[in-house]
Amino acid sequence: MRALTAMAATRLFLRASPVKSSLTGLTGGVRSSLGLTLLKRSPDCTAKPKAQRRHAAHFSYHPDPAPAQHGPTQKMNLFQSVTSALDNTLAGDPTAVIFGEDVAFGGVFRCTVGLRDKYGKDRVFNTPLCEQGIVGFGIGAAAAGATAIAEIQFADYIYPAFDQIVNEAAKYRYRSGNMYDCGKLTIRSPWGCVGHGSIYHSQSPEAFFAHCPGIKVIVVPRGPVQAKGLLLSCIADQNPCIFFEPKILYRAAVEQVPTEAYQIPLSQAEVLQEGSDLTLVAWGTQVHVLREVAAMALEKLGVSCELIDLQTILPWDTETVCKSVVKTGRLLISHEAPVTGGFAAEISSTVQEECFLNLEAPISRVCGYDTPFPHIFEPFYIPDKWKCFEAVKRMINY
Repeated sequence: MRALTAMAATRLFLRASPVKSSLTGLTGGVRSSLGLTLLKRSPDCTAKPKAQRRHAAHFSYHPDPAPAQHGPTQKMNLFQSVTSALDNTLAGDPTAVIFGEDVAFGGVFRCTVGLRDKYGKDRVFNTPLCEQGIVGFGIGAAAAGATAIAEIQFADYIYPAFDQIVNEAAKYRYRSGNMYDCGKLTIRSPWGCVGHGSIYHSQSPEAFFAHCPGIKVIVVPRGPVQAKGLLLSCIADQNPCIFFEPKILYRAAVEQVPTEAYQIPLSQAEVLQEGSDLTLVAWGTQVHVLREVAAMALEKLGVSCELIDLQTILPWDTETVCKSVVKTGRLLISHEAPVTGGFAAEISSTVQEECFLNLEAPISRVCGYDTPFPHIFEPFYIPDKWKCFEAVKRMINY
């Protein structure tokens, strides 16, 4: 429907234009006849197309070492590690089904490529473009005993399914006194900024679901190894789970990933770098931003930062975070979602209650602004390393 709307608008524009053109050349950008005509109409442009520069990522990706405890590994990017996890699940669980928009064709990010051919159209299949229907079907399938893995094409479009997730999936077990449940439901969705996604393909909605008892976990991995292990843990968990996948890392993140099934425990944060002066907490893509901040703080300020990947939003690992803050006396939390009501506020409140006498400076939150996610102004919106580094300096000098 969204693609059809865009095509309809394009046709309308072409009909209104006196220039003869066709849809065939539109994908060629300025090389199409329409593009050349528009350039000729502008006194400041020439018909010769200029090379387009792609935006550089706002972080540098540093792969984790290959885990030796889970058997042989293979080089995979993040979307391939997701595919591997789904492949392991379908192979080992005859009740497992995968469904969503375009998943039979491999999905827009190729996370389910080849699975329909391998396991059949009854186990990997497309759905109508109806998010509430996708999740509603998943609830029913899970309640009937299937391992239901639903894909929402973008996290930005999970909102039509909000009622099904919050009022049905999260409350199924509670309202029946544990007589029945939909705990075998896992909802996957691409998440976060990507450099050009604008308002409808860049959002980070984890805080909305963190306010909902009954959904055990909202998981956001930082790389391929974590993506596979955490996704398999979500699928095996007997509670409905939401699994957000940082889409900017789908191809940018490459690691040696075990080919066999393995699990990484949910609700356990990971200390990636030990430090003594300041605690940095993030999840997903922002972990890599703070990894650079920690290096900058040590090089420019002589400040030793402890870096924690929260990994699971709900229930989150309060023990690991508070233990670190007791040691360092300072806490900075960073996420892409807007600052007001973001999950950083929940972490901040809990740490203030538990570690008040240990704090050497006010807790700092470096997050997105309270605006819709912008397009051309994305570099100014995201909490990049420079914003986080300035917050570190303020805390150290407090």
